[in-house]
Amino acid sequence: MLTFENVEIVQGDFALKAALSVPAGAKVSVIGPSGAGKSTLLSALAGFVPITAGRILWQGRDISNVVPAERPLAMVFQDSNLFPHLTVAQNVGLGLKPSLKLSARETDRVRDALARVGLSGMGARKPAALSGGQQSRVALARVLLRDKPIMVLDEPFAALGPALRAEMLALMDEIARERGLTVLMVTHDPKDARQLDGSTTLVADGIAHAPVPTGPFLDAPPDVLRDYLGG
Repeated sequence: MLTFENVEIVQGDFALKAALSVPAGAKVSVIGPSGAGKSTLLSALAGFVPITAGRILWQGRDISNVVPAERPLAMVFQDSNLFPHLTVAQNVGLGLKPSLKLSARETDRVRDALARVGLSGMGARKPAALSGGQQSRVALARVLLRDKPIMVLDEPFAALGPALRAEMLALMDEIARERGLTVLMVTHDPKDARQLDGSTTLVADGIAHAPVPTGPFLDAPPDVLRDYLGG
């Protein structure tokens, strides 16, 4: 269970409160108006943004003060966060060792992870030689090697076209199911939330609300979300 226990995040004039729980293995879309704090919420979970009050718990353990590298999660960013001077294999290998001094067994794991996401034979390429969808696949391969129980995605496929975005969401969901991962994904598109087909957390007016089933929520969204979506 992932729990935000009376968490408050204050940054200047911005404030966000979160008191919610996410069962292990659940898939949660995080949606809401621009600037409401969706990315801030997940950045606090990852340890990149400090919380002002409350605690963040994973399986009963307080991780509020744990350094980002030691938290039980791997994060995928919108730009895939790839290093342009490294090869695809090296970018993935960072999920195992920042030094990139990999053993033969670890090198095999990198190759297997690339194969799992459909990038066999592309390990020697640089990110600039890949399409946007392929770069997203590299980021997912790195998450595979991080071997963390929580996958956090901050609008990871927003720059992709609709068909490719749907394909990448399906691949991400397949990987999450295989590994029993808990997924939290920021998205601005309700179609992404429907495809993820889990629960949805609304972040609006300074509050991150408890997750509710996605379908019924989006069928009858609250006014603040309806106004944001233009419906």
